Amino acid sequence: MAMKNILFASLLATSVSANGAENFVVQDIQIEGLQRVALGAALLKMPVRIGDSVDGQDVSEMIRALYATGNFEDIKVLRDNDVLVVQVKERPTIASISFSGNKAIKEEQLQQNLDASGVRVGEALDRTTLSTIEKGLEDFYYSVGKYNAGVKAVVTPLPRNRSDLKFVFTEGVSAKIKQINFIGNQQFSDKELLGRFNLNVDVAWWNFLADDKYQKQVLAGDIEALKSYYLDRGYLKFRIDSTHVAISPDKKGVYITLGLDEGMPYTVKEVKFRGELLGKEDEFEALVPFEYGDTYNGSAVTSLEERVKRLLGEAGYAYPQVRTIPEFDDENQSVSLIVNVEAGNRIYVRDIRFIGNNATKDEVLRREMRQMEASWLNSKSIQTGKDRLNRLGFFETVDVQTVRVPGSEDQVDLVYNVKEANSGSVNFGVGYGTESGISFQVGLQQDNFVGSGNRVGINAMMNDYQKNISLDYRDPYWNLDGVSMGGKIFYNEFEASEAGIVDYTNESYGASLTWGFPFDELNRFEFGVGYTHNKIGNVPTYDQAQRFAQSIGQEDGDILTNDFDVNVSWIRSNLNRGYFPTAGNYQRAFAKATMPSSDAQYFKLQYDVRQYIPLTKKHEFTLLMRGRLGYGNGYGQTDGNDNLFPFYENYYAGGFTTLRGFGSNTAGPKAVYSTNGNPDTCNSASCVSATDDSVGGNAVALASLEVIVPTPFASEEARSQIRTSVFVDAASVWDTEFAFDPGHQNDPYYYDYSDPMNFRASYGAALQWMSPMGPLVFSVAKPIEIYEGDDEEFFTFTIGRTF
Repeated sequence: MAMKNILFASLLATSVSANGAENFVVQDIQIEGLQRVALGAALLKMPVRIGDSVDGQDVSEMIRALYATGNFEDIKVLRDNDVLVVQVKERPTIASISFSGNKAIKEEQLQQNLDASGVRVGEALDRTTLSTIEKGLEDFYYSVGKYNAGVKAVVTPLPRNRSDLKFVFTEGVSAKIKQINFIGNQQFSDKELLGRFNLNVDVAWWNFLADDKYQKQVLAGDIEALKSYYLDRGYLKFRIDSTHVAISPDKKGVYITLGLDEGMPYTVKEVKFRGELLGKEDEFEALVPFEYGDTYNGSAVTSLEERVKRLLGEAGYAYPQVRTIPEFDDENQSVSLIVNVEAGNRIYVRDIRFIGNNATKDEVLRREMRQMEASWLNSKSIQTGKDRLNRLGFFETVDVQTVRVPGSEDQVDLVYNVKEANSGSVNFGVGYGTESGISFQVGLQQDNFVGSGNRVGINAMMNDYQKNISLDYRDPYWNLDGVSMGGKIFYNEFEASEAGIVDYTNESYGASLTWGFPFDELNRFEFGVGYTHNKIGNVPTYDQAQRFAQSIGQEDGDILTNDFDVNVSWIRSNLNRGYFPTAGNYQRAFAKATMPSSDAQYFKLQYDVRQYIPLTKKHEFTLLMRGRLGYGNGYGQTDGNDNLFPFYENYYAGGFTTLRGFGSNTAGPKAVYSTNGNPDTCNSASCVSATDDSVGGNAVALASLEVIVPTPFASEEARSQIRTSVFVDAASVWDTEFAFDPGHQNDPYYYDYSDPMNFRASYGAALQWMSPMGPLVFSVAKPIEIYEGDDEEFFTFTIGRTF
């Protein structure tokens, strides 16, 4: 009898209605097989209660309800007289999740995907979900050309109904593109069209932007680039009729065939504006890039739409819609462009808020704003505010969002989201030279002192050739007009022989004050005054130094000078950010002259420039060009003698900041000695000798060409803090007052030091990292052009400065 009940119950659970089973009243419900799930929780999910009359439909609903909980992988319902028996097999609990063989996908990404699917430790294991995940991951690999890839979820049972879950990846290699064919192209050759593609066949080693491995997403981008290529040349009706991707039998090769319908090129007949023109039709028409009969250009049309939007944005229309509608004249192969303008509501800014400035005071950011609250929105002013925040150098990233005010059609809030950078640095440097050995320097500077935006620097530096202590301060907003004020106090002891320069000592101290005046958003002028006391000991006896000593009447003993100077500088910067810029230009021109009452009467002129040119749209590759021109000389006379440029103010080349690959200050003119001790009476080659001691010159020209490239093996987040580059440096230092004696050319250290064409050059690679201690820079370099007496320095490591 019991067997009959079980058999009947089995039919009841599956097809009781079809077999016409009788209804019965449930006197009791028993659930067998529960381990993890509580009995009460299971009973609550069941739509059947004791005392209910059930039939086959009720049992089906009950089974579906239990399955919907996600806790069970098998359910059977049986009848024992008037008792309903439910036999369940619980899904195992996930005890651990691991991955093996995944290289193209990071574990963090995989874990996020699993979490989104509800697959995590402690949850029930759903094999259907695992199959879906396996299929999705394989589809990803197929999209990047790994057609031999496979993903298998391996479930290992453990005691107490638990399981270990391990995803095993077999990635294989990406299929390479064997051939790309175009069908239907008459106007442009296959070679011209392939030049638009990032995907390509037989990629040359130097073409780092191309790829010979198939990727579905890259192909989609290449197809869009191909469409743009035709549109920019007037083929307004160009289309791609078919895209066929064939895989070789071994799944290692891909053949791509694109069917093209080029159409014919169109010329522009006219450009009309319609819609909400707001009386700006003349301004819009001034933006039109076409003349009658010009060939249509899709990029120019897009640019026109963006410029119209920008013009409206500057007038307070934050969300304009601009769409260009072509009207074709196929008979004449011309097109009329109808630019439809929907300005929308005029918007004004309610509030400006800042997020992420945990250390920097709100007023430091707010004073850089050019968009004012409670005024009409101006997209140009908003962007200017973002640029000015970037140029401060306090932030790694700056983003701005325009947020609509709920319930208002004409108000928005501006939210600037910043990520603060380490604006303080410990200046610590280590260098190694083939002759100079290891050197160290240390210091401390805070560019955003306690979040005030003011710069405070306390530097106590000691190395083989220098002892220095200085205190400098700068307030960029000394008054409400943006006038800045700064000052510096310093004491310095310098041992020239240890710095790669001919032997002398200089004990100096002084102070300076500087005021800065903004001219416009990009240009700034600074004016300063200063005082410096120099005590030159162990006065060198080489000719260049002796001539200076004679010019100021201090030929015997130490040289003492008290110099008062005035200086003026012009600074222009439109860099896209303050640290690690990738676009823009920085220029600085500086002029300094001592006052006539000073012991040393001289002037100095210097011009520095940096130009960043992005080579790709996302600025992964950037060209950096740097240059410097400097010149100094004496002016006037003292006791009938022409004043000369002080030898201790000379320019030098060599080292991290000027010419990598060379020892600090060693590249340039060398010391020349007169054997009779008098440079003015020593006129023959026999009484002149030169050494390998560097003395510098009163003129300098520096140039550097640097390509910034993505840092290998670094994540996207890390790349915002790390910069890698390859470079070529060149430098020339010369002495315009040097009198060259051609008869002395047999001396290996003697040449025409007044010739600016005696340049040095090097090449190498550099890595810069914005560490918690401050910027770290590593570089390796090798000289290309080197002279006798120059020191070679292959590796340098510096903390505290970047380019």
